[in-house]
Amino acid sequence: MSDFDRRFVRPTAAAADMSVDAGLRAFMLGVYNKLALGLVLSGALAYAFAYTPLANLFYVMSGDQPVGLTAIGMGIRWAPLVLILGASFLMRNPTPQSAAMLYWGMVSLIGASLSVWFVIYSLGSVAQVFFITAAAFGALSLFGYATKRDLSGMGSFLIMGLFGIIIASVVNMFMHSSMISFIVSILGVLIFAGLTAYDTQRLKMTYYQLGGDQAAMGVATSYGALSLYLDFINLFQFLMAILGGNRR
Repeated sequence: MSDFDRRFVRPTAAAADMSVDAGLRAFMLGVYNKLALGLVLSGALAYAFAYTPLANLFYVMSGDQPVGLTAIGMGIRWAPLVLILGASFLMRNPTPQSAAMLYWGMVSLIGASLSVWFVIYSLGSVAQVFFITAAAFGALSLFGYATKRDLSGMGSFLIMGLFGIIIASVVNMFMHSSMISFIVSILGVLIFAGLTAYDTQRLKMTYYQLGGDQAAMGVATSYGALSLYLDFINLFQFLMAILGGNRR
């Protein structure tokens, strides 16, 4: 899913003036602000679907323990994939408004489905891994923004790796191998760490490519925030699988 908007603009680092630019700072600040608000909304929804009566809409409960997903829960779990695939076909000429609607729709649906981590692990474990993810994401994104090295060459390699771990995850749904699961989690962390830096630099190049077109930058802000949001969430989930030791 984090590859959703990479097909729109493919400039290289060498094509851009890498000097500090007030417009670029404003553009990236808009992306990060939207990303931060999206994470806050996702966290609030995840908490609500785990610790309030809303959990009964999402989970089949046995006493106070979830034993499965309701029909609504299954729908919400798969809705982000349906939404993003549908948008890729229907939103051929996105506007800032439609791009923003896609972003907030994805954030809301994914946020609700993230409640599973609050259900499985203690609140302390979730908070600890979240802050580790935030620190790693910040450092990686800063590297992608500041580096003079052209990272576009590793994009295809990372996407191939992403497809590889998706296939491995599907296979492991039938094998139930803890070793495969652990290896997939380690590779997932490495791949989304690389994608975080790559996507940040790609957004920077996108700003230069758009040449001040305000409508296009409005679209790019939402797509950019979505791309980084998905990088963050996937990095968090793979780290959670590795580090989330304290179960409820």
